[in-house]
Amino acid sequence: MSAVDFLAQEKIWFEKPRYDEAERRFYERVNGPSQTTQDVGANTILQDIARARENIQKSLAGSSSSSSPADQGEIICRIKSLELENHSLHKVVEDLRAALSKLECRVAVLEKSPAAVTLAPAPSVPYTNGTTVQQKTSNPAEEEEDDDDDIDLFGSDEDEEAEKLKEQRLKEYAEKKAKKPGVIAKSSILLDVKPWDDETDMVKLEECVRSVQADGLLWGTSKLVPVGYGIKKLQIACVVEDDKVGTDMLEEEITKFEDYIQSVDVAAFNKI
Repeated sequence: MSAVDFLAQEKIWFEKPRYDEAERRFYERVNGPSQTTQDVGANTILQDIARARENIQKSLAGSSSSSSPADQGEIICRIKSLELENHSLHKVVEDLRAALSKLECRVAVLEKSPAAVTLAPAPSVPYTNGTTVQQKTSNPAEEEEDDDDDIDLFGSDEDEEAEKLKEQRLKEYAEKKAKKPGVIAKSSILLDVKPWDDETDMVKLEECVRSVQADGLLWGTSKLVPVGYGIKKLQIACVVEDDKVGTDMLEEEITKFEDYIQSVDVAAFNKI
């Protein structure tokens, strides 16, 4: 079967566009030409613009009619003050322009004028307390004679007195400094004194420790601290002057009591 025969047997409406066009023309003749959607939108926008103009005109007419004469007078006064202020500002601007033009003319004249001739510097004149001192021009021979006159071969008594006064003041300062007490460096020491066993008399042990006396040594508080197995050690504090008493001296003096004391240890050492 060929393609033409196949299409001839198929039920296809080839003339539909022509029938649609004919139907549209028929309805146009019956109902008149129909407006497009674009024309309808344009007409709506024009109507909205017209309504807005009418509202603006009405509001302007209402505001002009409702304004009182007092408000109108105030507005007129403000307008006049603004005009005066504007006039004064214009005057200030004109004055500034005139001054600027004068400055420009002076600058141009200065740029065109030749460079000024530099004068030789005048000799400097020394000042003493606001008054000028005349400089003396003397010959070298005269200056040498003046120097010879100033030399004193035998010395003067004033120099000797100044030296004596200086020595006296230095001596007084040294004596004053020697009398002034200096800062004494001190330390706080905590000692642990251990006995031989639990049968040692701790009261007697403490008496032996406190019997150690020296210049710059001050004993403080003490207490018994358990060590173990019923044995207690004596913990005693003291304050010493570093230049006079040291830890080695304390240990040496305390350990001399061999019947009661086994050893001495420094538990804490702090500078005061």
